[in-house]
Amino acid sequence: MHKSCISSQYCALSAPYTLYTDRHWNPAAKRKIMSTANTAKLKEQFEAGLETRADFTIDQPMHRYGAVDHAVWSQLYTRQAALLKGRVCDEFLAGLERLNLSAERVPSFDAINARLTPSTGWRIVAVPGLVPDCVFFEHLANRRFPVTWWMRRPDQLDYLQEPDCFHDLFGHVPLLINPVFADYVHAYGRAALAASDAGALPLLARLYWYTVEFGLIRDAASPNGVKIYGAGIVSSKGETLYSQQSDAPNRLGFDLERVMQTRYRIDTFQKTYFVIDDLAQLFDVARTDFAPLLARLANAPAFTAGEVHDADRVFTRGTREGWEADGDI
Repeated sequence: MHKSCISSQYCALSAPYTLYTDRHWNPAAKRKIMSTANTAKLKEQFEAGLETRADFTIDQPMHRYGAVDHAVWSQLYTRQAALLKGRVCDEFLAGLERLNLSAERVPSFDAINARLTPSTGWRIVAVPGLVPDCVFFEHLANRRFPVTWWMRRPDQLDYLQEPDCFHDLFGHVPLLINPVFADYVHAYGRAALAASDAGALPLLARLYWYTVEFGLIRDAASPNGVKIYGAGIVSSKGETLYSQQSDAPNRLGFDLERVMQTRYRIDTFQKTYFVIDDLAQLFDVARTDFAPLLARLANAPAFTAGEVHDADRVFTRGTREGWEADGDI
């Protein structure tokens, strides 16, 4: 999940879902947000004099991609495309085919937008890395998906502390060409941007985490009765295999309130995955009136990442093998 807002003053909702514009923004506020950059890659770019627009976007620097970047993209694409056959939902594969992503080189964002935008109104925008939640939500609420421009190093193929271009582009964007999923992410952005109470952010973060990043979808013919749709799984060899084949994690039926109350892990494979019946279930979530729900759950106790309750619809109850005792977010 993206970095939290510095203060609710930066998340104030104004005329239709606009937070920053090129004409109206507070330079001091932006500098304060930029000064909190706490990843090595962001610091490296800002210290080198990186200038972003007011909404933290940049032009995709195609000239910055070298032979190593393209080779890493090609290696990851080839590996995941082969691994995902029979494991990922049909809607993802259809989106991948429609976008016609290059398997050889880091794709041009403009070329992707030429196919994506006419289909669902979404477009991708280049960013230097993780952006504050409030900026991220504003982009989603306007059907813009921030995509990190840079590629991981060859020694980071299987572990990276922050999202890179492959995760954001290969993992997230193919489903944004699906109308149902596209509407869900848009509705999520609007709800998150409108949430003025900082206490709502953990609830919304969990929903994003367990759907957009680490969601599973029901499929009776697949291992453990599920296929993958979450980007954090799709873009990872290890999590792809673990989420479908391991006996360790729980796989529970999706329930909106249950998901929003459940903590998660960012440093290892998930203890619990939530399984939707189909993408239409996310369409129902998109129509939720989030304001009263967030208010009601704001002071409710959070569940640990590995809990299983009597009321849960259990696909598989995990063996808990290899679980660490703490570290839930």
